Amino acid sequence: MKFNFGLQSSLLLIFFVHILVYAFMLWRRGLKQESTSDKLLGAFLFVAALFVVPWMTGFAGWYIPNTIYREILFYTPFVHGLLIGPLLYLYVKTITNFHYKLMQKDWLHFIPGFIYIIWSIIVVVVDKLIVKKYYLMDGYSDPDFDLWYQVLQKISIVIYLIASVLYYRQYKKYVNYEMSFADAANISWLRNFLIAFGIITVLPVVQDILELFPFFKEQVVYVRSWYYFMGFAIVVYYIAINGFNAVSIPLRKLLFEPELLLQYRQPALLSAPVQPMVQDAAFEHVSTQLKEDAALRQWKEKIIAVMEEDKLYEDAELTLTQLSKKLSTNPSVLSKVINQGFQLNFNDFVNNYRINAVTQMLKAGEQKNQTLLGIAFDCGFNSKATFNRAFKKQTGLSPKEWMEKNT
Repeated sequence: MKFNFGLQSSLLLIFFVHILVYAFMLWRRGLKQESTSDKLLGAFLFVAALFVVPWMTGFAGWYIPNTIYREILFYTPFVHGLLIGPLLYLYVKTITNFHYKLMQKDWLHFIPGFIYIIWSIIVVVVDKLIVKKYYLMDGYSDPDFDLWYQVLQKISIVIYLIASVLYYRQYKKYVNYEMSFADAANISWLRNFLIAFGIITVLPVVQDILELFPFFKEQVVYVRSWYYFMGFAIVVYYIAINGFNAVSIPLRKLLFEPELLLQYRQPALLSAPVQPMVQDAAFEHVSTQLKEDAALRQWKEKIIAVMEEDKLYEDAELTLTQLSKKLSTNPSVLSKVINQGFQLNFNDFVNNYRINAVTQMLKAGEQKNQTLLGIAFDCGFNSKATFNRAFKKQTGLSPKEWMEKNT
């Protein structure tokens, strides 16, 4: 039987092929660059592409009874919703930590999905090779769309979506503490990925709402469901394009683990020695405050010295951990000093040095020798958008306006 190229089947076929191509390219890049995140996203896209196969082939006329095509579709598990959630969650973990490798405990997430695949193989062996008739399958409906399996998939996807969002929120907190390239490290793509995945999750609800309208309600269930799978294909295609192009950030610098947040939650800048009880509580408070202020001033002086002498801000991928190693201390101390002493987070603190360096070069006429963007890159910025945003935040003017006024 030939593939019936109708409107519904052809549209799904176009997205199916493109998604598979992106899955292959991500796998290839993942193997070449040893990127676990690319491999996981490629696997996600492959599973998502298989997800639309039943409806694509159904509208192509392959579900007609008593045909070999129908037998293949019934006995082949194309819908793997129990794998989609784990792939999403582990993708979030690996893209925020370039060196993260899947451990034995990570594979436990895939057990439900693997069990369904094993069960599907058992069904084929029993029905086709042993009893040679419909036995474990009823022969009237595709097991991929049994109610129990559909409900289990939705529960799994919602749970992993929530876990992924919570993990990403922890990561964003870490970025604000640790990175001098926070705009890039925030991975807006990942945020969009989670939003898109959320859309996929609520699409069935949208389908139920559409069925309240006469136009959709009058159509048979199979036709109504096409809108959901078409929407699913569009969202996955969006994920494929953006996921493949999300290579502009310094991924190798991203080494997030939730436990790292604990190092920024230490309450004291320096541990004050335990003092014996004194009767004058007010005097004790003032004495402690003076010691803390003195320590704060000392650390501020150390940070300013190393930033100005070594020009660390010129490193576009500077992190708080790198700076702490330079000063032989830990990130929690520096985080507290920068927040309390300079009233800035680490990203804004470093960007202020970069903006000052840019303005110094502009006053010296360096713009006659190279472009403004080239100057910004020399001073540690890694993108035009980040430079423009930081420049206006500090000076209140755009770079062009500042140059017109000051040069």
